[in-house]
Amino acid sequence: MNPRLVAASLVLNVFLIGALAGGAGWLIGKSNPGFSLESAGGRLPAADRKIFRQALREVRRQSRDVILDGQAARREAANLLQQPTLDTNALAAALARARNADVTVRTRLEQSIIEFAASGSPQDRQLLADALLRRAGKQPPAKKTP
Repeated sequence: MNPRLVAASLVLNVFLIGALAGGAGWLIGKSNPGFSLESAGGRLPAADRKIFRQALREVRRQSRDVILDGQAARREAANLLQQPTLDTNALAAALARARNADVTVRTRLEQSIIEFAASGSPQDRQLLADALLRRAGKQPPAKKTP
């Protein structure tokens, strides 16, 4: 056998194994949702989960213009960053528009979740609380006062 073919085959196999391992890792990461109030909805009983998701979907539908404005602001910021001369004032304004859009949508989503929690069962609220606690992480140890 030609040594060059063996070496090429070895290199190709190493790359293929790496690609498969990387792809598998990416897929596994995708299947592990974050611990947010929104993702906690997936742990609710079926009927409550449907109501929860419909409420969030409605907020997003009603916030479509705000979401699109935030996306446009991010594209504008990216475009400004690519210019030969950086206009810092325009960049700051574009980023502020994107941030304001994000905060507006988040506030609307959170209000919808509050309304859901207010009408939900204690078990549903516990699921939402657990999601918040996981998201917040472990409580840091109390500082010792001298």
